[in-house]
Amino acid sequence: MAEAGVAAASLFGADRRLCSADILPPAEVRARIEVAVLNFLAALTDPAAPAISALPLISRGAANRGLRRALLRDDVSSVMEMCYKILGEGKLVTLRELFYTLLSESPTYFTCQRHVNQTVQDVVSLLRCTRQSLGIMASSRGALIGRLVVQGPEEEHVDCSILGPSGHAITGDLNVLSKLIFSSDARYIIVVEKDAIFQRLAEDRIYSHLPCILITAKGYPDLATRFILHRLSQTYPNMPIFALVDWNPAGLAILCTYKYGSISMGLESYRYACNVKWLGLRGDDLQLIPQSAYQELKPRDLQIAKSLLSSKFLQDKHRAELTLMLETGKRAEIEALYSHGFDFLGKYVARKIVQGDYI
Repeated sequence: MAEAGVAAASLFGADRRLCSADILPPAEVRARIEVAVLNFLAALTDPAAPAISALPLISRGAANRGLRRALLRDDVSSVMEMCYKILGEGKLVTLRELFYTLLSESPTYFTCQRHVNQTVQDVVSLLRCTRQSLGIMASSRGALIGRLVVQGPEEEHVDCSILGPSGHAITGDLNVLSKLIFSSDARYIIVVEKDAIFQRLAEDRIYSHLPCILITAKGYPDLATRFILHRLSQTYPNMPIFALVDWNPAGLAILCTYKYGSISMGLESYRYACNVKWLGLRGDDLQLIPQSAYQELKPRDLQIAKSLLSSKFLQDKHRAELTLMLETGKRAEIEALYSHGFDFLGKYVARKIVQGDYI
């Protein structure tokens, strides 16, 4: 039921067909690539064959409105060929590694990392399988710490409650993450936007008096961090997830990425959406922050705010917070709470959770 609720609120809740990127074994992905190429060749020999409707989520222009047209693109064919080769060798590569390989083998078609990322998403939509299934490994910056024991595929155990403040690094290999076994007596999961705040709470060992797991992607969430958060939410469906982010449009955008998914992830996005609640910073907390700690909204903030406001999926309370930011023209960072002392942050988090002060 919880997952169904997330689906209804997700960026793609209006059409569940858009949430159908499958996790497949290498042999099946290679078979899908072969079938896609054969279907394209067959279509070329039959001019009367009807064009297939636009591919979901990847129709960035008239150049790829039909399946045959998309397949005809050299960049899509090049990525499929490279993935076919990677899977045949039983390897995994990062998007960055894929970019440099394609840059050396197909320099005419790939001039920047963004082009490769978009083309990979086109292939995901075309073959309806995840990037991991294509042999593309997520890059991860994430870490976690707290009341959690992680058992890996090799039977090794990591007690995340006895680690240093940097926590346990999250691997980018989703195959490994999918096999982890969790054991926890925590009652809460706290997603922290910034590494510095994560380390402060870890240094204070907040999880010793507030039974929780801390997790961070050190900024905008990467796929691996979202994946492990989603796995934790599935393993412990009654454990609430709270987000601690800056009071600015970027902080809200980070929260929304965890909660609804990222449109750039296309068919894969819904798979990793979680029901995340906004703990702070919020407008009600501004009284705790000295006037000298406020900063002016930057052009980038205004751009992000405009994008968020244009989404019909933004909750009313989230929209109200964003409107307040724009009306005041101000933003505030979590670090501003240090005006009350370095130990105040942990007390602030614990108090808000215990009092149910979140949205």
